[in-house]
Amino acid sequence: MLTLRVPASTSNLGAGFDFIGVAVDKWLSVAVRRAAPGERAPAIRRLGTIEAIGVTAERDLITVGFAAACRAAGREAPSELVLDVRSEIPVSRGLGSSAAAVVAGAVAANVLLQLALDDAAIVDLCSAIEGHPDNVAPAVLGGARLAVRAGGGRFTVAPLDVHESLALVFAVPEFAVETKRARAALPETVTHDTAVVAASRSAALVRGLASAHSALLAAGMNDVLHVPYRRALIAGYDAVTAAAIRAGAFGATLSGSGSTIVAVSPRDAAHRVAGAMAAAWRAIGVAAETFHSAGPVRGYEIIDGGGSSPSTESAEPARDPLSFPRS
Repeated sequence: MLTLRVPASTSNLGAGFDFIGVAVDKWLSVAVRRAAPGERAPAIRRLGTIEAIGVTAERDLITVGFAAACRAAGREAPSELVLDVRSEIPVSRGLGSSAAAVVAGAVAANVLLQLALDDAAIVDLCSAIEGHPDNVAPAVLGGARLAVRAGGGRFTVAPLDVHESLALVFAVPEFAVETKRARAALPETVTHDTAVVAASRSAALVRGLASAHSALLAAGMNDVLHVPYRRALIAGYDAVTAAAIRAGAFGATLSGSGSTIVAVSPRDAAHRVAGAMAAAWRAIGVAAETFHSAGPVRGYEIIDGGGSSPSTESAEPARDPLSFPRS
């Protein structure tokens, strides 16, 4: 038996498209065991936000991650697994629910079968499944992370500083946006001028997060690569982001590909910003849950079993200077 948990994550944060992510204080918990004699396997039981997911155990992303870790280590994945899974991460809301599942499976295999994969290898193999590293890196390593492709399918991951005066505020609407649909909305190419703006704003985002510089954060949260093409998928996007800024946020944008909207605000304005975002959605008939990320949020944790401790990266809270108000 092995029990572990993996955090949710927000990605992009505006101009950090596909390379910036932050661990969020909502969790996917997984208990893995071998089936008893005569027990059907593989099998999975889902509770919480994933209860309605109907894919078979073989196709579940936890199983996919488990098998990928085994392949990476040159091992055959056992078929007699039984999974008990509970999640508080909203599904198809831009909070890294799929990345958390893939990471949970890979980590479970690594610990249970003593595959000796390090966290960098876990990031690489899970990013290959996800298609990008922005949710995977913080799910594995915790904190705020920048991940860039280093060549050969490998990623270089570095911690990002987030100023202690800042808060991330989330408004999660009742409707979902499928990642495939959000990806399909993107153009295949952009102009050179657009690419220059995108590069400058991603630099502004990184520096703005570290310094809490209002103008840099406003620029960095104003993306030109994905938000202009996805905002039409989010009913009330313009009203909700404008409400967040009027309430004191430096900026607001899609969390991942949506439908969640995340605002970066001063810590003392977080409750006001959350209320304004929820009210803006309520005004058009959409219910939304709001929360603040607690932090610093660590990466995956081994809760019990497996005969192994978490890796050095994830055993302790994220080592970056990251501080968010607790909800």
